[in-house]
Amino acid sequence: MASFLKIAIRNLFKRPSTDPYPFGETFVPKGLRGKAQYNPKACVACRMCEYVCAGGAIQIREVADKSGLEFILWHNTCTFCGLCEHYCPTKAIRLTEDYHTTHRQEDKYRYVEKGFIKYVNCARCNTPMVPIAPELFNVAFEQVNTEIEKLRHLCPKCRQERALQ
Repeated sequence: MASFLKIAIRNLFKRPSTDPYPFGETFVPKGLRGKAQYNPKACVACRMCEYVCAGGAIQIREVADKSGLEFILWHNTCTFCGLCEHYCPTKAIRLTEDYHTTHRQEDKYRYVEKGFIKYVNCARCNTPMVPIAPELFNVAFEQVNTEIEKLRHLCPKCRQERALQ
């Protein structure tokens, strides 16, 4: 018992051996998989992120007025596995090094990352479609010329017809 008291008293006068978090800054290792960040301008709504999401945290659904798609990522459900970032062809989802995920209990249904992908009309047939991000064309083609650039503004059906011509 005496040795325990000796250790306890000695430790009272020593500085803490752990990081001062949450009362001060702490070390963040490079490459830490933290909260996801979403870029709707780069998204092509392929839904691969929704498919591979281990926690079922990602939903992409059409909005009620049919003007586009809503992207929702529930931070409470995200397991920070990084599969969404890995499989996203345009890198519209990136995991940040932000590990701060605490929130009040009443905010649990508002603790989401949201984005909106507004439909655009096809330049040929005027059908509403998801805009094709330039990032996708940079992945698909070595060099994007004006002829390929015109394809970005066509719906899949019109692109197919144009390819057959």
